[in-house]
Amino acid sequence: MLQYPELPIGADLIDAELPDLEGRLWRLSQFSEPLLVVLFICNHCPYVKGSIQEIVELAEKYRGQAAFVGINPNDYTRYPEDSPEGMRAFAAQHGLNFPYLLDESQAVAKAYQALRTPEAFVFDSQRKLRYHGRVNDRPKEPASVTEHTLAQVLEALVQGLEPPSSRADAIGCTIKWRPGNEPNIGIGS
Repeated sequence: MLQYPELPIGADLIDAELPDLEGRLWRLSQFSEPLLVVLFICNHCPYVKGSIQEIVELAEKYRGQAAFVGINPNDYTRYPEDSPEGMRAFAAQHGLNFPYLLDESQAVAKAYQALRTPEAFVFDSQRKLRYHGRVNDRPKEPASVTEHTLAQVLEALVQGLEPPSSRADAIGCTIKWRPGNEPNIGIGS
């Protein structure tokens, strides 16, 4: 099991500026919605493919209340499906209704200490981290999901309540790091 330091609940938003699929730059601090959902996703991961419809539906349901931002940190030289061209195709195929940004240097994924796709970070209106983890309990099998973790967190926060959980282990593919760019993580039991 991978063990790594996690961004602590209550941590401030780690701001970053990344390009979208048209080359326009987006700054994470520019979003004015009360909640900000930063999602590390990619195009080839079956866990992302299995949960992207739920993510798109949540982005639509909470439009105006929660801004969603997708960030692709994968090394697309070794995983060509995760290239900018692949991102465009993925965004079109799945009707992404939020900015999909490229973290080519992988610096943002490292700063967030993200390790998986999909992996969600939810920030409140003060841009303090309120939730880190999975989208749901079976992201690869949408028909078998029994807990829509991210949806439960968003619903609670929109209602001004504490989320039912602040952490739930992300379930997905590991981020595909460029050789020599891997984060310093330990292997636990």
